[in-house]
Amino acid sequence: MTTPAPSVVGKLQALVRIPTVSDRDRDRVDHEAFDRLLVELARQFPRLHAELELTRVGSHGLLFRWAGADDSRPVVLMAHLDVVPVEDGWTRPAFDAVVADGFVWGRGTLDDKGCVVGICEAVETLLARGFTPAQDVWLSFGCDEEVMGTSAQEAVEVLRARGVSPWFVLDEGGAVAHGAFPGVSTPIAVIGVAEKGVTSVELRAEGHGGHASTPARMGPTARIARAVMRLERSPFRSSLPAPTVELMRRMAPHAPPALRPLMANAARISPVLARALVLAGPESAAMTRTTAAVTTLSGSPALNVIAATAKAGVNIRIMVGDSVAGVLAHVRKAVGDEHVHLDVIESGEPSPISPFREDAAFSLLEETIGEVFADAVASPYVMMAATDSRHFTAICERVYRFAPFRMTKAQRESIHATDERIGVDDLADGVRWYATLIERIR
Repeated sequence: MTTPAPSVVGKLQALVRIPTVSDRDRDRVDHEAFDRLLVELARQFPRLHAELELTRVGSHGLLFRWAGADDSRPVVLMAHLDVVPVEDGWTRPAFDAVVADGFVWGRGTLDDKGCVVGICEAVETLLARGFTPAQDVWLSFGCDEEVMGTSAQEAVEVLRARGVSPWFVLDEGGAVAHGAFPGVSTPIAVIGVAEKGVTSVELRAEGHGGHASTPARMGPTARIARAVMRLERSPFRSSLPAPTVELMRRMAPHAPPALRPLMANAARISPVLARALVLAGPESAAMTRTTAAVTTLSGSPALNVIAATAKAGVNIRIMVGDSVAGVLAHVRKAVGDEHVHLDVIESGEPSPISPFREDAAFSLLEETIGEVFADAVASPYVMMAATDSRHFTAICERVYRFAPFRMTKAQRESIHATDERIGVDDLADGVRWYATLIERIR
């Protein structure tokens, strides 16, 4: 009696149960977990590993080449193997990969092992049919995306050294988003054609410290608190880049009647629409401007000790059209205190905007979305988070970001939070989408 092949759900469960949590401090990374993941990946997808050429990149990154009938317009499909840490409050254990209520629950199901499995299962299925792609297809799986690591950059250097200039690159990012815009019930399949830059800074104030019984005015903690509030009250300017204008135009027929004229004429009245999006909520506001989020705070090590140094970490997502230099100048002006130092921890400019108007590669993504997700409206957009694909803009003009899964607002909010989960049927649709895309490449 033969053993039945594991379902795609079982394959995702097997990967999610291995806690490949990345960390900026390499000494804190469980390298054995990553070793086990690579072994499991090979066990779940044996044809892929047997028939594709593999190059290791970084500590645990993978770069596969699937030789096509031609190599003049190669394509790169991307995902990443690492996940962020788990916090308390999960309904189901984060690394148990429980199937319940029609979902697979667990850290990495959406970000980004779902894409890893979707790509690999599509390739595995096509290989079993004896299919050969029309062009070379490269699979790039990074191992440190969540900590802004270097494995994707190393993959780019391997491709550059081999003279590979991709026709297009596709990474995680957008999704078939339900409830993405107030009043719009039609799912919007958003394809990231650019992504915000990521810059992290630390606001730092220093003083004499001392016993808490004799506090002085405007000590380090007070200065940092004031700086944080000043930054909070000084939002960045809002604007609508071209992809967002196009997103509004495509959503207009599906919006409430009162909003349709506003959205349909986004190009002409972009300042008015930008202000309206700011008022509509944090998700839509982030579509229009650079954002600054205070994410870490530190001060005294004890309740009865005045801090000698106080710090606030600020994560900044830089809008297309803004720059690192301009953003740092804005922060300094907003804080307005020469005693608060600004230390740049990391910096990155926004990515270039990839072609989306009358472009064959973008049209291919749209057509594939239309075939698998017939009820969705495909559209470009500016992605608010960062992906490994930003490094591939050095060798490719067309870098797109789309995870072919339906996601509710609650699911999108679960990424990097609690109760991350992917629909069982949605995972299957994602596999079908990747397979269809590969078949349509010419």
